[in-house]
Amino acid sequence: MSTSDVIDVAAGLAPGDELYEARRFRSKVVAATQASHDAILLLPVLGLSVADRLRVAILVCEAASAPALAQHYRSLLQTALDTAQAPLAALAAMQHFAAALTTDPRRGDQSAIAALRAAGLADAAIVALAQLVAFLAYQIRAVAGLRAMVLGQTPIHGHAPAALGNDATQRPGADVTQRAGADVTQRPGANTSPPGIIRRNGFTNGSLDWLSWLSPVDLAEATELQQAVLDESHAQARSSQYYRTLVHQPLMLRHRSEAYNAIMYATGGLPRAERELGAMVVSVTNGCVYCTSVHAQRFEQLAKRSDTVVQVFDDPASAGSSERERAIARFAQAVTLRPHDLAAADIAPLRQLGMGNEDIIDLLHAVAIFAWANRLMQNLGEPAPGQSALTA
Repeated sequence: MSTSDVIDVAAGLAPGDELYEARRFRSKVVAATQASHDAILLLPVLGLSVADRLRVAILVCEAASAPALAQHYRSLLQTALDTAQAPLAALAAMQHFAAALTTDPRRGDQSAIAALRAAGLADAAIVALAQLVAFLAYQIRAVAGLRAMVLGQTPIHGHAPAALGNDATQRPGADVTQRAGADVTQRPGANTSPPGIIRRNGFTNGSLDWLSWLSPVDLAEATELQQAVLDESHAQARSSQYYRTLVHQPLMLRHRSEAYNAIMYATGGLPRAERELGAMVVSVTNGCVYCTSVHAQRFEQLAKRSDTVVQVFDDPASAGSSERERAIARFAQAVTLRPHDLAAADIAPLRQLGMGNEDIIDLLHAVAIFAWANRLMQNLGEPAPGQSALTA
């Protein structure tokens, strides 16, 4: 297992740095992210060697122009104890799947799953591969955002990114939808009535179900660990094809759920409605219909309005019913579409609107976790008409 925090090292953070300490405001996120790295890349997976997972990770990081992370995975590959080579056809199919989803999560479809099965991967191995690609999308964006924050400040200690080789006390104060003093001026004609069903440009705020392209775990055959992880992850996980598909790899699901819940539901920090706005913008940008529906609903419940939902469905790049919402939407799109060239200029509008390090990191986490969530939802199954509103 890793002895140092991968994101800290790749972003150039060290104890005593302002941003290192700000990350620890969400210490559960830090711990769950590192635990996800270790489970997804280093634990045994039947049908997927550690070496082959590291080869895929190197390919993904190189395709995403994430050199510090690519070097980290090269270093791990050099010392990997498991050097067994997967069948050439399986490795080629894995790399094709990973490259496609790295550049555009909308490129995954049922035929991509069929190709992995034809190459010899069982469903549990496909879940592990999907978790790997999706986790890397999150990790790459978290590092890119933190490095952009580093560029926009004078660090306490000047640590350049290097080759990679306890829960914080929450700040006092209620979780509110809008910060005092923020721009809440509505656009002309904004709809502030109770939300109804919105259907625009292929997206909806209505409830959907999700159908897996793999074989979900049969609860009657689930192990004690799988049963426990389902119960930990979500109150309705046992009835969800999504969770019963992911629980093919229970430790990967456990740590992902820990990270997700700490990012999206923790009190204090960035208002939850604004985290949901970031999630919705990412999901529309990536074309994830299911995630969009869930987080449009969450935003409406927290913000008590639907005007911004309509705007995001129409054009996420210009969406927002206030200056603050528009800045959040632009940042979410930048992190989603161009993590490779995020810069201090992408952080500056957030700071000008009064966001401190902890708020910006909360937003970065919410945006990055949906690079992860969308790639699972879009590439292991598909939305269907229904009443489910499970989180992603």
